[in-house]
Amino acid sequence: MSSSSSPTSNTVPLKACVIAIVGTGMIGRSWAATFARAGHPVRLFNRNPAKAHASLDAILATLRVLSDADLLHQQTPESVLKRIEVCDDLHDAVGQAGFVQENIAEEPEAKRDLFRQLNDIAPEDAILASSTSHIVPSVFLEESSGANRSLVAHPLNPPHLCPLVELLPSPWTSLESVQRCRKRMLDIGQRPIVLQKETEGFVVNRLQGALLDEAFNLVAEGIASVADIDDAIKHGLALRWSFMGPFETIDLNAPEGVRDYLDRYAESYVSLGQSRPARHPWTGQLAAQVIEERTRALDRADLDARRAWRDRQLAALVAHKRRVESETP
Repeated sequence: MSSSSSPTSNTVPLKACVIAIVGTGMIGRSWAATFARAGHPVRLFNRNPAKAHASLDAILATLRVLSDADLLHQQTPESVLKRIEVCDDLHDAVGQAGFVQENIAEEPEAKRDLFRQLNDIAPEDAILASSTSHIVPSVFLEESSGANRSLVAHPLNPPHLCPLVELLPSPWTSLESVQRCRKRMLDIGQRPIVLQKETEGFVVNRLQGALLDEAFNLVAEGIASVADIDDAIKHGLALRWSFMGPFETIDLNAPEGVRDYLDRYAESYVSLGQSRPARHPWTGQLAAQVIEERTRALDRADLDARRAWRDRQLAALVAHKRRVESETP
């Protein structure tokens, strides 16, 4: 089964169904906007009803950012918001759902208990997905009788702007459930990849972790500042990586392609790896240095404003990528 396909003009849209969003933190709110934008009725649930109701203002702000970037498909933010309903009872949120997206805290026992409840409440044909960023599904699905229809669907943050979703089935998840979840994600405009087996951290966080380890090492060894390392990524590697992956990058970076690249540079990367210092833990004086440099660069009181700026930049980038996607040879 290919995991790299994207929606095409002749893709038959899935029938709109009720989407239950369980957990209304940053990820849950973003998922709600993503599903509602695609035309689905969305039901929000949080154990604290006040938080669920308060999330509607944040979702409306998110939808306005999407609208400003022409990413609402000619809909108004208010019309999309009308598809989102807050439910004070889990049964009301999940009882008629065709798809459930869980977004609670990263606590295995809490997820285990919740998935037992979801399996009891949700219709038999509903897909049950978790947004967990690092807990492999076998940890919380081992005792679930609904494991065959349950899996991880881990988004990048925020999913309404970052379309990648990592689909990770448990050993008991059926192939049909994976395919249905993948189709649902494609249908709402996300870009799913399917992992072939469980691994801690999945794909994205393992890649990010390797880069962060090296970034912390460079700071610890006194080679570069936090700001200069950020510049090396955002003005260098990230420009290419925003539209190409690392393997396509090296395929295009040698005259005869990837084999030529490996012949030319593989040995130098071996040398780099051997010269790399042992991993520096992200604690103690190193952590203090990174915190101090970032705090000096951005006052903690300005974090929310900077996140809003980030979302506007991401929206503009997503809109640009969609405009030029048809030019891809």
